[in-house]
Amino acid sequence: MIAHLEHTNFTVQDPDKTAKWMCDLFGWHIRWAGAAMSTGRTVHVGTDTHYLALFSPGQPVKTTEDHHATIGGLNHLAVVVDNIDAMEQAVTAQGFTPVNHGDYEPGRRFYFHDEDGIEYEVVQYD
Repeated sequence: MIAHLEHTNFTVQDPDKTAKWMCDLFGWHIRWAGAAMSTGRTVHVGTDTHYLALFSPGQPVKTTEDHHATIGGLNHLAVVVDNIDAMEQAVTAQGFTPVNHGDYEPGRRFYFHDEDGIEYEVVQYD
């Protein structure tokens, strides 16, 4: 039996705002939204089979540590697209800055950070 990733859950300042740009950029939809533990709020955004759970405890604390140097830190999330050039234009139109472009076997990639400092990798395979 092979397992597959169903969802991941991470903390953002405003789950509704983050879910909106994800729907706009990635063509995803909101699967569920509502109250979460304590006084928090969660929005599930993605496809019918995979999603991200965007959680806010109400008053999230901004991290100051380097995610790559922190055990358990989130380094980045990656999405695969069919047209990386069109996605780069859409990312820029959302107000994000594409960086670290690269061609590698078997495709191309770039990265961007959202308002919460979360890094996203966009990949197109040849």
